[in-house]
Amino acid sequence: MKSPKVEISLIVPCKNEESNIERCLNSVPWVDETFVVDSQSTDRTVELAKGLGAKVIQFHYEGGWPKKKNWALDNLAFSHDWVLILDADECLPLEAEKEIREIIQNPQDPNAGYWINRRYFFMGRPLRHAYFPNWNLRLFKHRLGRYEKITEDDTGSGDHEIHEHIVVNGTTEKLLSIMDHHAFPTIESFVEKHNRYSNWEAVVESTCKDDPHSLQNDQVKGKRRLRRIFRMLPFRPTLRFLYVYIWQKGFLDGWPGYVFARLHGQYEFLSVVKAQEYLKRKRESR
Repeated sequence: MKSPKVEISLIVPCKNEESNIERCLNSVPWVDETFVVDSQSTDRTVELAKGLGAKVIQFHYEGGWPKKKNWALDNLAFSHDWVLILDADECLPLEAEKEIREIIQNPQDPNAGYWINRRYFFMGRPLRHAYFPNWNLRLFKHRLGRYEKITEDDTGSGDHEIHEHIVVNGTTEKLLSIMDHHAFPTIESFVEKHNRYSNWEAVVESTCKDDPHSLQNDQVKGKRRLRRIFRMLPFRPTLRFLYVYIWQKGFLDGWPGYVFARLHGQYEFLSVVKAQEYLKRKRESR
């Protein structure tokens, strides 16, 4: 006998994700309600999502705040108290259904949200050391959580949240399931995305409002504090490479781990010089 759907609402923010959207949605067929929040895709994303039963909502970004995920949390007509947020290039393992079902069906559960660990796939292989563990709060009661607002300035990084985390009003716990993240199928995709991400880093570095105290995971808090200290150090591109390759044991991931670490060193260099450029423009505009 087929099990009933789990009474949660799924949010998948996307744009031009025809290569990913089916894998993402097919990993959670047990979800009762699915919203794909699209930004005027020009490929088959919308067609594929609708074919798998998703409700497709168009998001028209007008700059500033809110961005796509917070907008969805504020405006979608959810049928359930709990929401799960997945990016189109993410997918959950089979065992996540049982774990999440038990949480949702337990009226005595005291938590407002749950963190899930994320494993990157890079150059066709899972990275078991570089950028792992990588905790994100993705399952929570939608009335109690919103993405943090780190800066008031325009980051020039697109219409959705980059490295912001959900902050919930209540206690949180961790899921045992591990989410797969197929963010960088090619080197080109890594470079393209991190060119945009470095815009975000440059503005945040210049405005310095990424306060770790509101976050509810000790490991995420620790990384945020470390990042604030790291921004004051010299030789940051080299240090970023060493952090990923040596400290996180990226060398155990073989050649993909080395390439991943080197590319993050390049990302750090872009963040440094873009921050300098951003501050120069602000001074000249006064």
